[in-house]
Amino acid sequence: MHDVTRALLPVLPTAMPETRAVLSPIDRPGTTLELDGREAAPTLVGSGPACALRLADATVSRRHCELDLVEAGVRVRDLGSRNGTFVDGVRVEVAYAGHGARIRIGAVELAVALAAHVGEELPDDDHFGGFIGASTEIRKIYPLLTRLAAASLPTLIEGETGTGKEVVAEALHRAGPRAYRPFVVLDCTTISPALAESELFGHERGAFTGAVARKRGAFELADGGTLFLDEIGDLDLPLQAKLLRLLDRGEFRRLGSEKARRADVRVIAATRRDLDRAVVERTFRDDLYHRLVSARVVLPPLRARRGDVPVLIDYFLRAAGRSPDAIPYATRAAWYAHVWPGNVRELRLAVERFLALGAEETVAAAGSAPQGPGLSLVDALFAENVPLPEARKRASEAFERRYVALALARAGGNVSKAARETGIARRHFQMLKARSKNDLKIAT
Repeated sequence: MHDVTRALLPVLPTAMPETRAVLSPIDRPGTTLELDGREAAPTLVGSGPACALRLADATVSRRHCELDLVEAGVRVRDLGSRNGTFVDGVRVEVAYAGHGARIRIGAVELAVALAAHVGEELPDDDHFGGFIGASTEIRKIYPLLTRLAAASLPTLIEGETGTGKEVVAEALHRAGPRAYRPFVVLDCTTISPALAESELFGHERGAFTGAVARKRGAFELADGGTLFLDEIGDLDLPLQAKLLRLLDRGEFRRLGSEKARRADVRVIAATRRDLDRAVVERTFRDDLYHRLVSARVVLPPLRARRGDVPVLIDYFLRAAGRSPDAIPYATRAAWYAHVWPGNVRELRLAVERFLALGAEETVAAAGSAPQGPGLSLVDALFAENVPLPEARKRASEAFERRYVALALARAGGNVSKAARETGIARRHFQMLKARSKNDLKIAT
């Protein structure tokens, strides 16, 4: 990687907090929550089974809020709760709670105590199997993945589209005791409801019109190994009941057969959906959700692990047999400023497209014109014969977009901090952020 490129990218790994936080319920018995910054994902608080801190109170939503220990204190983010989340009496969407602050979750109030704490270092690994990442946000997950790989528990992987859920599922399989047995993938979004049961459990000849031969389903094919159910939230309710039976008893029946069969299968499921909400809406079974969520992995989006963008670019280049110099500085800078709504998958496709075409189309978040190797934005605009007034306008807009994105990334998404560090009034920074049309959803 060029030295000038490194100057625009965050230092890896990002800093770990040197404090720990203890959150204790006030005036009522309850579980005390301790955060030390090594949590694999923001800690869920609510009344649902996925929550690390479960509060049995009618005013508390199933997924009420999430808490994350950062250098500024405890970052509190409301998750669209019914009765709101408050920090020191003020209702918030995202806020930071320091020592002595009070966090109210529905009617339950927590006291925040911060204390000096230097914990063990995170692992230095930059990958887990085929899953790549060296940022603090990702290295926090590796110890959990190592523990889950050794187990045969049903596991739920949550994350946006393109974050690498299937890659993590296969890595768990390859690192575990079933590594030399089958790894079978079934995408629940691509099978029709009429054929879903056959795809999962198989069918006998003549079970339905068109069933001209016996077929083994995904569970039989995965016997002894792992079945990865991608987008499990798309399964209809009757199939969810049969899946629960298999998880509980290891039994299933082929369509058109009365014979119960057994299969020793580890199920790893993935979803981009909020299954807690689906349970409330009665489109997902509560008992199946309880069964899956006991082992839960949350993959952060690429915009929350920006330090991994250069790591992933270089990884994709090595996989293609190319050197880091194959991606020029201007394109790397534009890609770093981009928010990657398609996450790692979108970044991989961008690298492949650049290598195949020798030029890159405009990256929306960076506002860059098509760039050949070594071209700057000004060079590219001049090569397109863009008139000076329009070129000046486009270059200025591109600069603002890139500057705002980099400032926000450096400030951990906190607008007030970004404005303070860049010497811009907060209100003006907000105007720049809105004008940039940056679709990065960072709460202020």
